[in-house]
Amino acid sequence: MCNIVSNSNIRYLILAGPESEGHLTGEAMKALIRNGVDEKKRIIETSTPHPFLFSLPMEMIERFPKQLSLIDLQFEADPEVIRKAVWSCYQEQPVDFQSYSLYDTGAYPEPPLSERITWRVINPWVGPLDEKEREAKAKAEELIKRLKARGLPKTE
Repeated sequence: MCNIVSNSNIRYLILAGPESEGHLTGEAMKALIRNGVDEKKRIIETSTPHPFLFSLPMEMIERFPKQLSLIDLQFEADPEVIRKAVWSCYQEQPVDFQSYSLYDTGAYPEPPLSERITWRVINPWVGPLDEKEREAKAKAEELIKRLKARGLPKTE
C-alpha cells in the first residue's frame, strides 16, 4: 500500500491467482477497496482472520482505494488473460477487457504520499483503541527513547 500511494502513476491493481488459504488476502483486498476501514483500522466486511491495518497512517489507507481501480481476476490461471489486462491498462484509448473499460487515466491528481509506517505491530488485536490511547503510546515511546539516549550508569 505504501509503495502504491507514493507513486501517483499507479492507477490499477490487478488481483490474480488463487486465494491465500487461511489468510484470505484476496477477499481482504477486495473488501478494503470496496468498503474501507472502520475507526480501529479494521477492514470492513471481510472474514480474514487479522483484517487490521494498524501500522499505516489513515491518510494512506483512505487514499489507496481512491487512487486505484481494482481489476478482479482472482482465480484466473491463464497468463495471457493477465497480460491482456496489464496491456489494456496502459493504452491511450479505452479498451474493453472483460467487464472493464481500461486505459491510461494519467496520474492521480493529488501529490504522492510518503510516510513511515507508524508503528510495528506485534499483537494487532491489542492496538490503541482511540486517539487518546495513541497519544499515550507516543508519549511512552518518547520517554523510552529519551531514557535510552541517556544510557545506564556504568558500574565497576
